[in-house]
Amino acid sequence: MTKKLTWIILGLSASCLSAPVIASALESALGTNGIDALKLHQAPYNLIGRKIAIGQVEIGRPGMFGWDKAVSKNRAISLAAVFLRNGPAKSNSGVDPHAYNVAGMMVSQDKALPGVAPGARLYSSAVGSTKNMGQPEDCLSAQHIALQNSGDVRAINFSFGKPLSRDPRPDATLDGNALLTLCVDWSSRVHDVLYAIAGNQGKGGIPIPTDNFNGINVAFSSRRGGVFNKVDVANLAGANQGVSGRLVGKELNLDGRRAISLVAPGNNIPLLNPDGKLNKVTGTSFAAPQVTATVALLQEFADRQMRTKQPRWSIDSRHHQVMKAVLLNSADKIQDSGDGLRLGMSRTLIDKQNEDWLDSDAYKDPTIPLDAQMGAGHLNAFRAYEQLSAGQWQPSAAVPATGWDYRTVNAGASVDYILAKPLKQGSFVAVTLSWDRLVELNDKNKNQQYDVGENFRDRGLNNLDLYLVKANAQNSDAGAVCSSISQIDSVEHIFCPVAATGYYKIRVQFRQKLNEATQPYSLAWWSVPIN
Repeated sequence: MTKKLTWIILGLSASCLSAPVIASALESALGTNGIDALKLHQAPYNLIGRKIAIGQVEIGRPGMFGWDKAVSKNRAISLAAVFLRNGPAKSNSGVDPHAYNVAGMMVSQDKALPGVAPGARLYSSAVGSTKNMGQPEDCLSAQHIALQNSGDVRAINFSFGKPLSRDPRPDATLDGNALLTLCVDWSSRVHDVLYAIAGNQGKGGIPIPTDNFNGINVAFSSRRGGVFNKVDVANLAGANQGVSGRLVGKELNLDGRRAISLVAPGNNIPLLNPDGKLNKVTGTSFAAPQVTATVALLQEFADRQMRTKQPRWSIDSRHHQVMKAVLLNSADKIQDSGDGLRLGMSRTLIDKQNEDWLDSDAYKDPTIPLDAQMGAGHLNAFRAYEQLSAGQWQPSAAVPATGWDYRTVNAGASVDYILAKPLKQGSFVAVTLSWDRLVELNDKNKNQQYDVGENFRDRGLNNLDLYLVKANAQNSDAGAVCSSISQIDSVEHIFCPVAATGYYKIRVQFRQKLNEATQPYSLAWWSVPIN
């Protein structure tokens, strides 16, 4: 990796560690003090991502055993295939320790340092580090990965990005219209894949494509008392956290649209280098792949449910909007005191100012769905499994306290999900609504694929709103107990306490049409009923 391009990659590597320290540190990253994924590897869950394809796009690529000399003594990472952009990778060329560390976070099969989804099939593409490689080549690489495994790739990891200084648009800002950002949102919909994007950090510098709408942007946490529960100081702050006005539009999204969806461990994470030596790494580069690989665990479970013909399971569970809603809705915010009223959450996440979700503008202002630093909270793979395992429930009949759905809503209409049991006073309700910005390819040669020289058309974001209302209420505004009514975000998120025991319903409302009159969406909810 040339010195000129090291600043494009998110993540820092540090000195090697001894093995005993590594084991305990890993336990806190993937164990109960981190994302609680190791539990899912064990019986009775037995989820390691078997047969699930995930992807990786970076400047360089991980080495593949039997193909690259750099990993000739290290079989810890098994890769499905490696590429250079949209063609085959050249042996012993483009191999990068950073990309190998990221791959290890996802699929390492090392017993002491397992990845989040050691059974998943990882396809990796290197964009290349020459000056001539720009956003078109990044898009080509992402598209190529999305088309692998017969077009069935469930999530793609971006632990890299592009600085605005390399965007060819005059006076470029983070308005969602950089070519790579449009490409990510287009591919999300067309290839039905969830993109996990490493969030901007430090003084920024690689914000594209963190201004996407349809993926998940990931910040990173550090440990306090052995628990990953604090947004690391190296993450770029939000506009309301003291960043000067000159950064707005340069390293932060325009108009206050939130750039962080989730937080995952990323400080002093032990991983294997290509030569098999242990390395300690820090950055959002190593938080994002935990989200990517968690999708593999969830998708293995969903496929198992469908294969064994379990009720309330369909291929709807494969949609990227479902994965996004499930991951965000199950995130940890405020630690449960043991009575279940805070949905069994395992930690209280705090931001760089040591404030928690209940201090945030997202909690207090219905027009702001996510916190600028924390997003929806801290990734918890086991809670995401619990959220998904509740199954798909349709609004045609009363629904249980926890579940998810995928369907469409028409412009000017609403869809009601009536909760079957009354909710308990003082308990919290979490509800997440996810839908896509509509980006279309201007396909000059009509081959239904992006080619260098082509571009995209942004058709905007339909405006959907989300309400928790009393069951007998007819009017959303009058009967709303809680609401999420952002006009600029592609997510609505409610986390609020129930003031009075009673019957409630969740309402999805198509408030304003900007493109098509029918909008696909995913909804995930988690509440506490009176038994």
